[in-house]
Amino acid sequence: MSESVKGGGVPYGRAVTGRNSLDPIAEAHRQWSARWPAHADQMAAVTSVMRAQQLLLSRVEAVLKPYGLTFAAYEALRLLAFTRTGTLPMGKMGERLMVHAASVTNVIGRLEARGLVGRRPSPDDRRVVLATITGAGRDLAETATAALHDADFGLPGLSPAQAAAITGALHAVRASAGDLPRNPPAHDSTRDAARDEGLPGGPAEGEAVPDVHGSGVRAADEAG
Repeated sequence: MSESVKGGGVPYGRAVTGRNSLDPIAEAHRQWSARWPAHADQMAAVTSVMRAQQLLLSRVEAVLKPYGLTFAAYEALRLLAFTRTGTLPMGKMGERLMVHAASVTNVIGRLEARGLVGRRPSPDDRRVVLATITGAGRDLAETATAALHDADFGLPGLSPAQAAAITGALHAVRASAGDLPRNPPAHDSTRDAARDEGLPGGPAEGEAVPDVHGSGVRAADEAG
């Protein structure tokens, strides 16, 4: 099914067009129901999420393209702009954006080349590299955020309630995969700020903290 759904004639990963076009996922569900009915709904759910991710990433990156940003680059800028001083350790950025450290290095390197972010060793531990957003980076983050808001983050036509329902359903998926803390602490804005800046009052080294995602959406790896 990675290439096409048998008999459907529509390559998976491309938009399904035409009134009489077969929905590949619906056809796959029919085939699974005939052969493995106990697993048909799970298969359709996973395939639908993967397809939706393709569609939404394409829409969001189309909005960001005029600004020379991928979604990964936008999220990095937005995350830095959320902090009080505009600075975070790059290792912490990987945790917050839920991506590998190599992806953060790639994204930050591209942003630095454009003068949107700067890098420097931490004065407290030279093994730690700090990323700092520049004034130009802040301006671009705000402009790109406004564009994404205008585009409803790729979900035009969905009500806030529908969007919240999607988030709720996917929350259960993330929880079942161990992606969420079991007992998240109560929100403490002072403690959050201290954690962001590495100041006293943040969690101790090794203390579990909930993942705080910069823009509220999953980061994708920088393309190319």
